[in-house]
Amino acid sequence: MNHLRKLNKLTIGLIGLFVGVFVILGIRFVTYEPETETHYHANFAVYIDGKQEQFSNPMLYEEISECSISTEEKPGERAHLHENIKDVVHVEDGAVTWGNFFQNINWNVSDKYLDTSDVLLVNTDTKKVTYVLNGEVVSDIANKVIGDKDRLLVSYGTSTKDEINEQFSTVATSAEKYNVTKDPASCSGGHSEDGIKARLNQLF
Repeated sequence: MNHLRKLNKLTIGLIGLFVGVFVILGIRFVTYEPETETHYHANFAVYIDGKQEQFSNPMLYEEISECSISTEEKPGERAHLHENIKDVVHVEDGAVTWGNFFQNINWNVSDKYLDTSDVLLVNTDTKKVTYVLNGEVVSDIANKVIGDKDRLLVSYGTSTKDEINEQFSTVATSAEKYNVTKDPASCSGGHSEDGIKARLNQLF
């Protein structure tokens, strides 16, 4: 009799354990929310001695086919250019700075110089680097995180305030359009899985 009672208690205990586990897993399954992937855009323009840089070198642009098959994120995939569109930065990771982006296209920016990889342009008595971010002159952009729909002007030369303002007015405003349009490829190394498979993976 005691043996049956112990067996019944053990059975009830095991049933309770399994029910509890299934309830917890069920809650995790139902409440699962996929991680949101970082992907937004910003616009920029660069002028050197009054002439707009065209970024015509195809090596500056992230290859779509390469992005599609990449399983490991590279620095260039965090912020890059696509499809020979010279004025749209694709940002696919958090806390990416303008300095990071320019390094990815083999440029370097500073409050004292502009390095285009072809030529080093340093501040002199007559020429200097000027940065205008969202309509405001800033001293340096290297450590400024790229914001969604940012508009950045990089200008080097003898430009007057009026000329700087005119140059800034030419910075594109197409970031929002790219935010709501499906990209030809996403280079983010951390794409989230969708559907039941992702929910099941979340359980364990």
